[in-house]
Amino acid sequence: MKNTGAILIAAAILSLLGLFFFWPLALTVKSAFVFNRQWTLVIFSELFKNPLYIEGLLNSLALAIVTTGLVVCMALPLAMLAARFDFWGKSWLTGLILLPMILPPFVGAIGIRQILGPYGVINAVLVNLHLMDWPQAVDWLGRGRFWAVAVTEALHLYPIFYLNAVAAIANVDPTLEEAAENMGCAGWRRFRRITLPLIMPGLFAGGTLVFIWSFTELGTPLMFDYSRVTAVQIYNGIQDIGASPLPYALVVVMLVASAGFYALGKLVFGRSGYEMMAKGSTAGSTQQLSGARAGAAFGLFAIVFLLAILPHIGVILTSFSQAWYRSVTPSQWTLEWYRQALGHGLTLPSIRNSCYYSLLAMGADLILGVAAAVVIVRSSLRWRGTLDTLIMLPLAVPGIVLAFGYITMSQPGRLFEGLNPTDNPTVLLIIAYAVRRLPYVVRAAVAGLQQISASLEEAAENLGCPPVQTVARITLPLISANLMAGGLLAFSFAMLEVSDSLMLAQKQAYFPITKALYELFQVLGNGPYLAAALGVWSMLFLGITLLLTNRLMGQRLGAVFRL
Repeated sequence: MKNTGAILIAAAILSLLGLFFFWPLALTVKSAFVFNRQWTLVIFSELFKNPLYIEGLLNSLALAIVTTGLVVCMALPLAMLAARFDFWGKSWLTGLILLPMILPPFVGAIGIRQILGPYGVINAVLVNLHLMDWPQAVDWLGRGRFWAVAVTEALHLYPIFYLNAVAAIANVDPTLEEAAENMGCAGWRRFRRITLPLIMPGLFAGGTLVFIWSFTELGTPLMFDYSRVTAVQIYNGIQDIGASPLPYALVVVMLVASAGFYALGKLVFGRSGYEMMAKGSTAGSTQQLSGARAGAAFGLFAIVFLLAILPHIGVILTSFSQAWYRSVTPSQWTLEWYRQALGHGLTLPSIRNSCYYSLLAMGADLILGVAAAVVIVRSSLRWRGTLDTLIMLPLAVPGIVLAFGYITMSQPGRLFEGLNPTDNPTVLLIIAYAVRRLPYVVRAAVAGLQQISASLEEAAENLGCPPVQTVARITLPLISANLMAGGLLAFSFAMLEVSDSLMLAQKQAYFPITKALYELFQVLGNGPYLAAALGVWSMLFLGITLLLTNRLMGQRLGAVFRL
């Protein structure tokens, strides 16, 4: 690709990122340091004097640490088994391991509440076993909301870490481990001193995404009424955005904390890279397990999978229950909630809105993603690596921070006041979805371009085919599977985006599906049942999408969730 065309494409992409990514973040940061038109630190001084905000930050940090720890404990052993061993049922189990991603954790909270509530499943089991009477029923959720949030998030996020870990382990040069074993370094010692350092960049990539996601998660704490976390405090501060500068300071603290944690982790864990022989030159083999060892491997996968789908089971049973009170399973069953959910005034408009927003965002991502991938892989620009890094930054910036930035840049008197979400959030929601999901399409397109030889495109150009026509007739058909996978991910995760939807959609007529789910859950009486029914429809949609994406990309799917 000629440098002139690459420079123009890169400049256009960077301009869009500057306008709709860096600019709203810069405005938010500036607003946190300006009071009465003067630069000051008094806002942060007030913030850190308030024990509620300090508690929120500490709780958010604790949630991120606990959630990431739980994810590593669940996913790393499974990744080692999947990459190094073969056993009966492995192909099915490694596919099922992705299922927890089909339900946003804040929807899974509906199922967890039914399981852990004072008249829920756990207490019903204890009563049936004569270990407790109903008057002594324990409100497990009331006592452990922190752990309910952490476990719910971990059960949703561990596949992201698993995908990165499997890809990292599969790329390890087996001759290095064989050499270590020949020199007497085997077992746990070999893993600790040889394998772990080699796969650490991949583990860091997955762990960072899990940490930042859980540190800034908004929907799950809201559903569990766990308000003493920074994300919820920011959400509650939207109404005061014009009168109080404290929400700006909270957003900046969250942004700085996320960036600081990432930089610290990169310095400690992700800085070491080791050159290994090309994958094609050293064919690593998997060991066949049989008997008790195969049963143990199968059992570990099955246990983690069963734990991970507990929220899903709770949501599904809730959506079919006419009455579920003081019993292990619903005592009465019905399809009424599905009928009411589809007929509710919030449901069909929200589905239509989400499809509209997500389709437009996906279209924009496909155009920009292909253009960016061609520059990154096919051009000779010295700073194409920097372009790649900048495009991936939306994965590292919390969704709630970016959403708050859009609210900031559309305030009265600002350049984009015509996009204020209090009037019509359509444009901002499409932009937010596109910016947040662009990295998925870029990574998928880059993976596709790296697999095809550039000589095919060079041959077409040598025969007189213009560059644009070469891309359209040669490149795009060859990477169509990757683009389909990236587009499906961008569309499906935009459909079920939580932070942007909750923050930006403030009028019922423009609610996307996740905002409708949250509002339905707040309705007294049958609200949770309607939300559960709508959640099941969302599970089916995203489940089909992920299965198609996994089939198209295979082990390369992990690269999509990598910073």
